[in-house]
Amino acid sequence: MSYDLNKVMLIGRAGKDPETRFTNNRVPVTSFSLATTSRWRDSQTQETHEETEWHNIVCFGRLAEIASEYLKKGQQCFIEGQLRTQSWERDGVRHYKTDVRAKELILLGGGEGGSGQREGGYSRSTTKSGTDSRKRQENAPQSKIEDQSKELSADELDDDIPF
Repeated sequence: MSYDLNKVMLIGRAGKDPETRFTNNRVPVTSFSLATTSRWRDSQTQETHEETEWHNIVCFGRLAEIASEYLKKGQQCFIEGQLRTQSWERDGVRHYKTDVRAKELILLGGGEGGSGQREGGYSRSTTKSGTDSRKRQENAPQSKIEDQSKELSADELDDDIPF
């Protein structure tokens, strides 16, 4: 038996402040660009090279509200979701656009001019049963984000956090 998987996990910096729109049913939809940068050293010339890839991120519902309110340009975040490609035709030419539909967002802190030190992040995602779950990570290495998550009750979260 074969299985298919459409899963994307990214850690990068927001390229612009998120923009929020609403569907006809008043569901918030927030979109922003995310930059992921790869760095490597050429083994022959010892030159350092850098390559930045840009990703279009789209969030829906409560996750869209959180992204709109707390995510700012230059801030680092973790996104987990799946790829979704849209196509349309304009003037007889077929166009395609691929987005990452976010299912989870973790704010990692540290803006463009910041220390890059992780200050702890919050996320809100929907479980298979359709209920919201809350996660908080503190002082975890960025490569171990998914392993360090801990479920917290509403009473354990800080009072100033609105979700």
